[in-house]
Amino acid sequence: MITMEKTFATKDWVFLFLCLLLGILAEETLLRGKIGISYLVFITAFYGVFFWRFRGFSFSHQRFGYLLLCCIWLLAAGYFINDNILFQVLNMLVIPALAIAHLAVVTSPKNLNWNQFAFLHYLFTKLLGVFKYVGESAGVIGKGVKRGVDEDKLLIWKKVLIGVLISIPILAVVLRLLMSADTQFERMIGGIPNWFLVIDMENFIRLLVVLFLTAAFFSYMQVLLKKHIQVLKQQDHAEGFKIDAIITVTFLVLINLVYVLFTVVQFKYFFSGTLQSDYTYAEYARKGFFELLFVTMFNLSVTVIVLTFVDRSLTGLKMMTQVLLTLLVGSSFVMLSSAFMRLSMYEEAYGFTFTRVLVHSFMLFLVFILVYTLVKIWMEKLSIFHFYFIASLIYYTAIAVIDLDRFVVKKNIERYEATEKIDVHYLNSLSYTGVQGLIELYEKHPAIEGLGPIIQDRKQEAVSADNPWQSYNLAREQAYKELRNFDLK
Repeated sequence: MITMEKTFATKDWVFLFLCLLLGILAEETLLRGKIGISYLVFITAFYGVFFWRFRGFSFSHQRFGYLLLCCIWLLAAGYFINDNILFQVLNMLVIPALAIAHLAVVTSPKNLNWNQFAFLHYLFTKLLGVFKYVGESAGVIGKGVKRGVDEDKLLIWKKVLIGVLISIPILAVVLRLLMSADTQFERMIGGIPNWFLVIDMENFIRLLVVLFLTAAFFSYMQVLLKKHIQVLKQQDHAEGFKIDAIITVTFLVLINLVYVLFTVVQFKYFFSGTLQSDYTYAEYARKGFFELLFVTMFNLSVTVIVLTFVDRSLTGLKMMTQVLLTLLVGSSFVMLSSAFMRLSMYEEAYGFTFTRVLVHSFMLFLVFILVYTLVKIWMEKLSIFHFYFIASLIYYTAIAVIDLDRFVVKKNIERYEATEKIDVHYLNSLSYTGVQGLIELYEKHPAIEGLGPIIQDRKQEAVSADNPWQSYNLAREQAYKELRNFDLK
């Protein structure tokens, strides 16, 4: 058996040094104020180190790998191009997760499909292997330290260290009590921290972060580089668990009866343009929007469960199930259309917000998903998870990169032109695209109440701004440029 000490060759030490540089860069680019162009810099360096370490490696699943890589780069570019706080927070989790998955996908065995549950087992095995590798590496380093050292002296130092660690919390309590009991002792002890000013706690913590990131980068890539000894068996997750088809058909018949009745009501009162006298369109829109969206998601989940787990071996039951699922998807289309129209009317009554536009885009995405699901009902060979994951990934990446705030600003300005109603404070709460919209609005309508003071405050912010290079952002710099050159009337 090849030991850890023998496998830790010269190239591994070079790679460890590169990971150390990568850890320093990660701390410098991602933990020094607000993230901007710095994420692109880090991603470039990260993949530079990865491709150097895996040079000559035969990658698998390359088409899907390229898709993941493009999404990672686009999401990282979002920090540089846009300034939407929601996606900036979400991408702090999404980008690392995609990067971990991407590295695992392209280095996995060619016979292991990424859209099978076996891949999740493979991924978690590799992640757990990181901790094992760190332990083995620490053991190698420990053996190197012990080499040439007297075992008795080493044991003494271990016991001294344990004694110090045990004493620290006890001394903290005792010193607090003694300082409370004697003022002179408190003055003397209170000056002790000044002796340790040479130790910068912030830099010490940053050093620990660098070392942690270095260990994480090095260990994960080293684990992925190991040859695959065990061949993972892929099994269809639907083979072990099945739902009775008769029970399913009964359930689908009952739920479709309710949905058909609901559809008739929708066409009679809502889509025809006639409402009951005790509801305005805005009230009717707000009344059932989220309920309809929830039911649509529920229907989609039911459809996926039936397609995945229901035993449809009998021809008659199979055809009946397909018809009932088609009715279920059709009802979902009606509910989604109703929810879409309700939200549109609500926007006309109360204006456009980022959340409402985001929900609108999500409903359009659901239409796309439902169309594919409808095809899948009649074409069983199509893969649900494969399509759902790729479609979701593309949708999220697109919606994170596209500047939705610009659309919100544009629609609110158009609404003001028609109704003279606008919430300038809401536009000011958006990203710097909202600031640009306020400037555009002020040039056309300077008399809008509260608009001038907002722009004046923003202009002072632009004049006094001094952001580090890590935070450089195109949207913010463009807004600052317009503000510095803008003269209030």
